[in-house]
Amino acid sequence: MLYDQIKEAEQFIRQRTSVIPRFGIVLGSGLGRLVDDIDADEVIDYKAIPHFPVSTVEGHAGQLILGTLSGVPVVAMAGRFHYYEGYSLKEATLPIRVMKALGATHLLLSNAAGTVNPDHELGDIVFIKDHINLLPDNPLRGPNDKRLGVRFPDMLHTYDQGMLDYAVLVATENNIKAHVGIYAALSGPNYETPAEYNFLHIIGSDLAGMSTVPEVLVGRHAGMKIFAASMVTDKGFPKEAIREISHDDVLKVSAATEPYMRLVIRKLVERFAED
Repeated sequence: MLYDQIKEAEQFIRQRTSVIPRFGIVLGSGLGRLVDDIDADEVIDYKAIPHFPVSTVEGHAGQLILGTLSGVPVVAMAGRFHYYEGYSLKEATLPIRVMKALGATHLLLSNAAGTVNPDHELGDIVFIKDHINLLPDNPLRGPNDKRLGVRFPDMLHTYDQGMLDYAVLVATENNIKAHVGIYAALSGPNYETPAEYNFLHIIGSDLAGMSTVPEVLVGRHAGMKIFAASMVTDKGFPKEAIREISHDDVLKVSAATEPYMRLVIRKLVERFAED
């Protein structure tokens, strides 16, 4: 059934555009303006695509953009889906499957996240090297369809080292304050308590967020090369650094960091277009 849904969505999109993307890009909170860098061939509302969920979060446009970025064919999600919106993780990650079906071999993900690393400051970028999955479900749970991937995907080299290293180089050359770290995914929609932030710090996480990991799991299952990055929008450690936060606060901080993230994404697409 999942395979049939993917094929129906793929066929609908192919009727609207001839673009065969090399990169799938997920634009998280505050990164929506990357669409301004894309020479769009077709923009499709999620609600028009068979079996696509509809984004309900402020700051997520809810559109699929197909076109070129720096001359390279891409498909970009302006807005993602989250477990806390009420979707199953299979539903939330179906667009990643569709990106793969359309031709994307590389998956670039962005998000806004809280930090539990005392060396991080608001507005910093953190390139993700690994993750800790604390979500109560897994998008790969249930019968496995071998047409989509293996039953037990290995997670050792999930985050592509070449793209990670190049992102660090781009940040260094452009005086962008960036780090490399570990992302922990939680269900949300509430922000974490001080005790939960402390727990995440103890178990080795640098970041806390409510997205990305399900998409990574599906991308890995599909055999895609993966890069992910977070914009630090709030501090959760040490306890005295914690402040009350709202979604508007997150959007304000991520908007200020957005130009730097856009630069990194463009450079990755240019560098790995022939990979």
